[in-house]
Amino acid sequence: MQDLGLIHQLLIQLGGYTLTFNLEAIVMAWIVIAVLLFLGIYTTRKRAILPHSMQVFGELIVSSLYKLTEDALDEKLARTYAPLVTALFMFLLLSNWIGMVPHLHEPTKDLNTPLSLGIMGFVIAHYAGIKSKGFKAYAKEYFEPIFFMMPLNLIGELAKIVSISFRLFGNIMGGSIIILVVSFLTYSIILPPFLNAFFGIFVGAVQAFVFTMLTVVYISVQVK
Repeated sequence: MQDLGLIHQLLIQLGGYTLTFNLEAIVMAWIVIAVLLFLGIYTTRKRAILPHSMQVFGELIVSSLYKLTEDALDEKLARTYAPLVTALFMFLLLSNWIGMVPHLHEPTKDLNTPLSLGIMGFVIAHYAGIKSKGFKAYAKEYFEPIFFMMPLNLIGELAKIVSISFRLFGNIMGGSIIILVVSFLTYSIILPPFLNAFFGIFVGAVQAFVFTMLTVVYISVQVK
């Protein structure tokens, strides 16, 4: 329980300002990236017509996410955004699952991680909208159905970042707190393994999928 709220920080003085970095989240995120790079290289290292088990696993994930992206967008846009969607889902999935490994923690329970990914999705979606419609048609939508609705439409778009980010952060952080509290109360004997499996595997997978699909939906809304 004494570890609850403990954050290992890196403080850097720059131009009279203090930059604060969460070392734990940064290290965990890079561990996830390293694992994904290893899996990607290992999966594609010996591709064959008769695939090995890891190739089947990789092709299943890529093809499933490509199909979902194609259904939400179209064939042309799917070729552009499916790699991003696949990478985003795999990163979030492993980030949510890494907490099940002893002494490792989910980078997504630091708000900066889901918030940065939410901002990334927001920027990509609106870039896709401008590229698809042209800036004039894109900007015109903020003044519909009547011009003084522009502030509300703008707030509604910005609220998507808050919604998608805090949903992921709240579920992962909430699950970590529940596991920590119950572990302390039961001396890590009975419930924690089941709670770890539930919040780690099930909730982690669901939240990674929801975040990814909402990002695809935001892109779809902007380009159509």
